[in-house]
Parts: sequence; C-alpha cells; structure tokens
Amino acid sequence: MFDSISIWLVFLMSLAMIVISVEIGYHVGIIRARKSEREREAPIDAVVGSTLGLLAFMLAFTFGMATSRYDARKQLVVDEANAIRTADLRAQLVPEPQRSAIRALLREYVDLWLHGVQYSSELAQAIRRSEQIHAILWSHLTSMEQVQPPERLALAAAFVEIINLHTKRVTAVTSNRIYGAIWVALYSVAMLAMGILGYRAGLSGRRSTIAILALALSFSAVLTLINDLDRPQQGLVGVSQQTLIDLQSKLRAPTSDEAK
Repeated sequence: MFDSISIWLVFLMSLAMIVISVEIGYHVGIIRARKSEREREAPIDAVVGSTLGLLAFMLAFTFGMATSRYDARKQLVVDEANAIRTADLRAQLVPEPQRSAIRALLREYVDLWLHGVQYSSELAQAIRRSEQIHAILWSHLTSMEQVQPPERLALAAAFVEIINLHTKRVTAVTSNRIYGAIWVALYSVAMLAMGILGYRAGLSGRRSTIAILALALSFSAVLTLINDLDRPQQGLVGVSQQTLIDLQSKLRAPTSDEAK
C-alpha cells in the first residue's frame, strides 16, 4: 500500500492522522460535555484503556509479522549465496568449455540480483533473466556426457537448490508482505484509539499538548518502523546484501587453474 510513498512521508502522514484524530475527539468531547452533564460521568476511562490495549496488541502483532518476514529475507540472502558458491566449486570439477560457461553464468546471476535489489524498477527484468540463466545452466548439465555421474548429480543438486531458493526469494520480495486489510485495520484502530483519547480529554476540559505530541510521535514512529521492515528493497532498514557482495568478489577471482 505504501511502496510508492517515501518512508518519511509515511511518518508525517501517520503523525498528522493521529494528531487530527485526537483533535477531532477532543472537540467532540467538549461539545458533548456542554450538552449533557451525564456524559462527564460516563465510564469512558475503561473504554480508553481497552481501545489503547487493542491498539497495542495490533501493533505487536503487525510488528511480529514484519520482523519475521525481514529475518526470512536476510536468511534467504545467506542461503542463496551459499548455494551459488557450492555450485561454483562443483563447476570447477567440470572440464572446459562448460566450466568457464557455468562460472560466467553464476557471476552474471549474482550481478543481476545485486542490481535488481539496488534498482527496484529493474527487478522484474532481473528476475526474467535469472530464470533464463536457470534454463541455460540446466542445458549445460544435460550436455555433459563426458562427466562422471557422481559429479553430474552433485552439480544438478546445486542447480536445483539455486532454483528453489530463487523462487523463495522472489516470493519474499514481491508478494510475502503484510496484507492491505491488516494495514487498514491497524490504522483504523489507531484513529479510533486516538479519537477516544481526545474525547476523554474533551470531556474533562483539559489536555496536555506535550503528552499528546509525545504519544503521537511514539505511535507514528512504530507504525513507520513496521512499514519500513515490510519494504524489501527500500526504506531505512534494508536487508544487507553483503554476503552476495563478498561472493561476487570470490567469483571474479581467478581459480588456481586459471591463474596458471
């Protein structure tokens, strides 16, 4: 829902939404207090506490979802780097010219992922090219008649692992996100909770601007952090690609045979 919006704009929008909700509730509370004296005696404190508790639960639930997805994306980067490195080592046991061709494809594969993560507009093109590389790698494998079956099976297992991890990582980046309905529910509960809090202040006829501002900043920061964790390719808390960057350097380094 928020991918096209800057993370700082999300923070400002959340802050404005919370402040406006408190103000609306406050003015409605003042009006109701003037019209009915009984309204002041209503058990509104219990409602405020229950609504804030529900908001805290929603924030904890959504934060847990975002954190688990973030951790899964970090682990997939490491797993994919290990699978590619394994395939590269096993490819070095293959005779030429397949050896150089496979290693060049693996280098291109890593470059594609790093480029696609850095430039989200080119991610779809990187994914398509990656799938083409899968097919080319498999075609090299099927044409290795001179390679012994154990080596071919080991290389095939490495290629299958790369393909499987590719599918998982694409899913994690493109579709494994917090559902829009959850965002709607979270912001709706936040607006209602802040509105009731302002309503309670309006009934009593007094409020603390500093306390309301601190509360608004706190909730806005948490909402923005959840949104940031849910963004696979942008935002302030990005998934580190250092493992793939290190692998990129290793793949570009010449092997002992190539050095000779």
